[in-house]
Amino acid sequence: MTRTAHTTTAATTQAAAAASDIRRDHWTLRVSPAPLRPYLRLARYDRPIGTWLLLFPCWWGLGLAAAAAGAWPNWFYVLLFAIGALVMRGAGCTFNDLVDRDFDAKVARTATRPIPSGEVTPRQAAAFMALQMLIGLAVLLQFNLFSILLGLASLALVFTYPFMKRITYWPQAWLGLTFNWGALMGWAVLEGSLALPAVLLYVAGIAWTLGYDTIYAHQDKEDDALIGVKSTALKFGAATKPWLVGFYALTVALLAAAGLAAGLGLPYLVACSAVALHLAWQVRTLDVDDPQNCLDRFRSNRWVGWLLFAGLLAETALA
Repeated sequence: MTRTAHTTTAATTQAAAAASDIRRDHWTLRVSPAPLRPYLRLARYDRPIGTWLLLFPCWWGLGLAAAAAGAWPNWFYVLLFAIGALVMRGAGCTFNDLVDRDFDAKVARTATRPIPSGEVTPRQAAAFMALQMLIGLAVLLQFNLFSILLGLASLALVFTYPFMKRITYWPQAWLGLTFNWGALMGWAVLEGSLALPAVLLYVAGIAWTLGYDTIYAHQDKEDDALIGVKSTALKFGAATKPWLVGFYALTVALLAAAGLAAGLGLPYLVACSAVALHLAWQVRTLDVDDPQNCLDRFRSNRWVGWLLFAGLLAETALA
C-alpha cells in the first residue's frame, strides 16, 4: 500500500472514531454511580437510538391492530413494549459485544467498549445479559400464550445475528429480521394470531433496516475490510444510494399496503407520505464517505418511527 493510501485509511479511521456515538458525557452516565457506568454503556443506554429502532415496530404493530379495530392502543402494552425493548436491546448488545470482543478491539470506533477495554469481564457481561433477559421474560409473560411463544421464537434470531457478519455480506438483512419482530408481536398481543397486515408491516421494517443499517455500516467500512468483517456497505460501495432508493421505496410501499390491508385510510397514508419524504432526504443528503453524516442520517430514523406511529394514532383520533 502506498503512503497516500496509508494516510487516507488512517484519516478515515480517525474520522470514524471522532464520529463515534459513544458518549461518556451522556446524562445516564452522569447521574449513575461509577461502578454501574460500564454496564450502562455495555447495554447502550447512553445511545438510545437502537432502543427506539427496536421499539417502534412493536408500537407500529400494536397501533395497526388497534387502528384496524377503531380503538386506541392498549397503553399498558405500550409501556411494556418500551421496557422490553430497553432490556432486550441491552441484552442483545451485551451478547454481541461478547461475541465480537476480539473484532471490537481492532476497530477504532469500538475499541473503547467495556469488554475490549477491560472495564467489564466476559463473565460479568454474561451475568448482566442474563439479568436483562429475565426482565424481558417478565415483560413477555404479561401477554397471551401465542405472543409468548412468538417472542421466544425471536431468540433464535437474536443469538445468531452477531455471527452473520462473518459469513455473509448481508448481516443487515438478519438484523432486519431480528429488529422488526416486534411488528408481529404488537399485532399478536391484541389479536392472538397473525394476519396479512402484520406480515406486510414486518417485511416493510426489514426493508427499512436494510437501508438505515447500511448507512450505519459505512462508518466502519475501512476497518471492516481490513479485519474481514462483511456488510452491505462493503458490498454496495459507491453504488449504495441506488440500493437505498430501492430499500426505502419498498419500505414505503409495504407500509402503505399494510395499512390498506388493515382497512386504514387517509391519515395513515399521509403519514406514509411523510415517511417517504424523510427517507428521500436521507438518501439525497447522504455522504457515505463522511462518518458523521452517516451517523446523523442513521439517527434520524427515529423520525420515521414517530411519523408512522402518529399516523396510526390519527386514524383513531379522526375516525
